Amino acid sequence: MDIRKTLLSLCLLISLSAVAQKSTLTREYISPVRIVKCDGDVKNPERLLKKGIGQSTLSNADVCAIKGRASIILDFGSELHGGLQIVTGMSPTAGPQRLRITFGESVSEAMSREGEKGATNDHAMRCFEMQVPWLGVAEVGNSGYRFLRIETIDENATLYLRELRAISIYRDIERIGSFTCDDTLLNKIWDVGAYTVHLCMQDYLWDGIKRDRLVWIGDMMPEVMSVFSVFGADDIIPRSLDLTRDATPLPGWMNGISSYSLWWILLHEKWYLYTGDIKYLEQQADYLYPLLEQVISTIDKDGREHLGGSRFLDWPSNANTMAVDAGLQALTVMTLESGEKLCHMLGNEALADKCHSYHQKTFAAARKVARDFVKKNTEPTGEKQAVALLSLCGAMDSEEVARIIEKNTTDGFSTFYGYFMCEALAKANHHAGAMDIIKRYWGGMLDMGATTFWEDFDLRWTENASPIDQIVPAGRLDIHGDFGAYCYKGFRHSLCHGWASGPTSWLSHHVLGVEVMDTAFCKVRITPHLGHLKWVKGSYPTPYGAITIEHRVMETGEIKSEISAPKEITIIRE
Repeated sequence: MDIRKTLLSLCLLISLSAVAQKSTLTREYISPVRIVKCDGDVKNPERLLKKGIGQSTLSNADVCAIKGRASIILDFGSELHGGLQIVTGMSPTAGPQRLRITFGESVSEAMSREGEKGATNDHAMRCFEMQVPWLGVAEVGNSGYRFLRIETIDENATLYLRELRAISIYRDIERIGSFTCDDTLLNKIWDVGAYTVHLCMQDYLWDGIKRDRLVWIGDMMPEVMSVFSVFGADDIIPRSLDLTRDATPLPGWMNGISSYSLWWILLHEKWYLYTGDIKYLEQQADYLYPLLEQVISTIDKDGREHLGGSRFLDWPSNANTMAVDAGLQALTVMTLESGEKLCHMLGNEALADKCHSYHQKTFAAARKVARDFVKKNTEPTGEKQAVALLSLCGAMDSEEVARIIEKNTTDGFSTFYGYFMCEALAKANHHAGAMDIIKRYWGGMLDMGATTFWEDFDLRWTENASPIDQIVPAGRLDIHGDFGAYCYKGFRHSLCHGWASGPTSWLSHHVLGVEVMDTAFCKVRITPHLGHLKWVKGSYPTPYGAITIEHRVMETGEIKSEISAPKEITIIRE
C-alpha cells in the first residue's frame, strides 16, 4: 500500500469514527394531530391532541373519558417507527383495564383485525390486547405506523385517558445532503425518500419498519445510495454488510438468493469508492476471494452464468424467467468488473486478472443475451428490469433501452428496480424523461397520502381508490388493503420500504450532478442535468464536509454554476 493510501486511510478513519459516534438511536414522544374517528361513548377526545408530558395527575378536569366498548382512531401526521405511550387518569373503575391496540400504516389497516386482507403480526406486533394501569403510564409496541386504533374491551368499565403519544425511535444523525429546485413535487419526493431511508436506519439498514425488519442485502443498493446522498458514510452500511456475511457461510448465497451475493460485492465497491476505507476492505478478503471464485465457477465456456440459489431480481419481474436470466447475466458482468477493481485495491493481482478474463467472457455473452432478449421476449413484465441492467453493464445500447423503459411510461415499474431504470435513462441522457417518470410514479404515492415510499406501487391501483389517510367510503377501493401481490398482499404490504428511496439519490447525482470519480471524493465531477428546471441547489456529504452546489439556467440557456467544496476535493466541472 503506497503512502498516499496510508495517509488517506488514517484521515478517513477519523472521519468514519466521528460518523459512528453520532449513529445512535433516540426516542421522541409525538402527540397525534387528528382524530380520524370515534365509535361508542367517547367524550373530550380532543384532549389527546394536546402536547403531552408523559405524567399522570390526580386532576380529572381535562381527560378523555371512554365508557363501555368504544374506540378512537388517531393520526400522528406521518409514518414513524416505534411504539405507544398511554397515560391514564383516575378513572372511576379502579384497577387495570383491557385495551386492544392496532397500529396501521393506513387508516384501513388500523381498523383491521389480524388475518383480514393480509393483516399480520409478522416481524412486528401491530395488533394485540394489553392491560393499562389505573392512574399510571404504560409503554408498548415497536412497529411502523402512522395511525392508531385504541379500543376498550370491557362492557362496564370507564377509562380516563390523559395522553396517547407515539414513541418515535430513529437514528440520531444530521441530514447533510439537501436538494431544492423550482419544482415543488421533486423537492417533496427527494425529502420523502430521505425520510423513508432514515426510518429504515434502525439497528441495521432494514427494508421496512413494519414488515421486513430485516437486512436484505440485494435490496440495499438504492438504500445505500440514498444514505450516501443524505447522511454520508454512516456505519450502519458496513455493519449490515457484515451481518449478512457472517450469517451466510460459503457456498451459501446471501438471503438464499444468488444475485444478493453479487450485490454484496457491488456494495463493497461503492463503500470503498465513497470512503477509501482500505482497512475495512482488507477485512473482507477471506470472504470476498472465495465468493468471487464461486461466482466464476458458475460461468460456462460460452460466458453464460448458471448461478444457484433462488434466481431473483425483484418481485414484479419474477414470473418472466427470460428477464431474470438476462438480468442475472448483466449483474454477473457488473460483479466481475467490481471484483477486479477490489482485488487490485487489495493487491491480489492473480484473482484480479481472473475476474478480468471472465468479465470479458460474460460481457460478450451478455451482448448476445441482450439481442436474444429483445427478439424473443414476449412478456412485458420484467423487461424494463432486465434491459436496465443490460444497459448499466454496457451490453445493450442505452438509447434502445431508454425507448423500452419510457414505453407506456410507468407500466412495469417497481419501487425497487425503478431506481435502476432511472439510472439507465440517465445513461442515455434522458434526464428530463426520468424526472417526469419520477414525478408521475413516486408522486402517485404522495397523491394517495403517502409520507414514506412503499414496497411496491402501480399507478393503476389509484383508479377509484381511496387514500391511506381516509376511511374508505362505499364504492371506493382501498389502496392498501385491496392491492399488492407476491409476499405483500393487502395490509401485509409495507408502506415504508427503504428500497423505494431511489429518487433521492438519483436527483442528487444527476440533477445536482454529483459523480464521485476517485476514491473518497478526492475527485468529483459536477455535471448538472436540469431538464425542465430553471434552477437547483443543494449539498452533498463527503468525509471532509459538504459540497454545496447551485445551478441556474440563464436567459441564453447556459447553466451558471456556483460550487463550494472542501479543499481536499478536486472539482471537475462539465
